Amino acid sequence: MAIVTENGTGKADAESYITVAAADTRHAAFGNTAWAALDTAAKESALRNATAYMLQSFRSRWTGFRVLLTQSLDWPRWQVVVDGFYIPSDAVPAEIANACADLALRASTETLAADLTRGIVREKVGPLETEFDPFSPQQTRYRAVDMMLAPYLKGSSSMATLVRA
Repeated sequence: MAIVTENGTGKADAESYITVAAADTRHAAFGNTAWAALDTAAKESALRNATAYMLQSFRSRWTGFRVLLTQSLDWPRWQVVVDGFYIPSDAVPAEIANACADLALRASTETLAADLTRGIVREKVGPLETEFDPFSPQQTRYRAVDMMLAPYLKGSSSMATLVRA
């Protein structure tokens, strides 16, 4: 079954923020040969997984509001302002689509939201010993994606001026 891509109309059956062809173009531009080696079905599966991860990770953090109650994805949105400009409410911003493509590349080889287990504090095997920082995050963070999406997230890049009366 071909993947259904959000085109800015708020589709009720959309499964991805970016088409396979657009993801192919992005990955080719960045020299990501691992993506080119995948067949279409694997690319579609990776895009679905990336979109699901974005829904789970960012749903409560996006600025603005979903356009339609019936839309399946978080975009398109209205009342989203980036760098002082309103983002059209009938479009998926390029950064959202590109983040989906970047996450799809990772989703093709790993689980994006893997289950968490207890961290190892100390492990000794013969003369080798490993101790992990108990305060470091156990879940992988995709910093490049977080930075790309920051202008679209609440409390990430906007500042307000406080004026005392």
